Amino acid sequence: MLKDAPVLFIGFVSLIGLMVGSFLNVVIYRLPEMMKRNWHHQCAELRGEVIAPQAPFNLILPRSTCIHCGHTITALENIPVISYVVLRGRCSQCHSPISLRYPLIEAISALMSGFVAWHFGFGWMAMTALIFVWALIALAAIDLNTQLLPDDITLPLLWLGLLINMGQGFSDIHSAIIGAVSGYLSLWSIYWIFKLITGKEGMGYGDFKLLAAIGAWLGWQMLPLVLLSSSLVGACVGIGLITAAKLKNNMPIPFGPYLVGGAIIALFWGKQLNNAYLGLF
Repeated sequence: MLKDAPVLFIGFVSLIGLMVGSFLNVVIYRLPEMMKRNWHHQCAELRGEVIAPQAPFNLILPRSTCIHCGHTITALENIPVISYVVLRGRCSQCHSPISLRYPLIEAISALMSGFVAWHFGFGWMAMTALIFVWALIALAAIDLNTQLLPDDITLPLLWLGLLINMGQGFSDIHSAIIGAVSGYLSLWSIYWIFKLITGKEGMGYGDFKLLAAIGAWLGWQMLPLVLLSSSLVGACVGIGLITAAKLKNNMPIPFGPYLVGGAIIALFWGKQLNNAYLGLF
């Protein structure tokens, strides 16, 4: 039925994207916290300290609560976007403000999911593209909040891209393998050149792995477009923040969101942009 009704398919996928966006909010908040707790646990073990038992904290447990008063979020208070509007952006118990990030992530996930459904149509290409886009949304938000790009997302995304392209997905397997290697090495090289010249670290290793994952999904042919578009947007945003005096000296700017933006451009319009560029010559 969905195959024969494109509008219904787009609406259905958008609804799924809305619900996935709610889960992505959990990932965005909890995964970095899980990583920090694990690091503290490892450090305590190395120091030989006795580690007290702790309550489970993962993507499932405990239930979501208000960060201000600890009120447990009920099912009716957890309906994507709608609950935020009904509650007027405030906790039902303590009336503290709820971050606008939550409905934004849900709305972005729904809109991007619907666009994927429209662009690729019914089929496995749309299903796999959804996974790619959802992972990119989570990575961009996590990097903006914490300047981390967790291996728990980037590495599985890399391997999944290679597996999908074994069956002639978004690229052929040879281009995907070269894309993964060259994606990692390109930023790794820039990192070391910058560090040798300035003595400072210009970016994190998570950026290398993210670009490697993008190369594994889209092939090496899309990497110049991804790097160019992400660098241009990053430079414009950085200059804008400096002009507005909101960016202090040596204040780091996460590069992951710009790589994500470049990857999304390449996913939807990469072939057309590359062909248009090559047509100039």
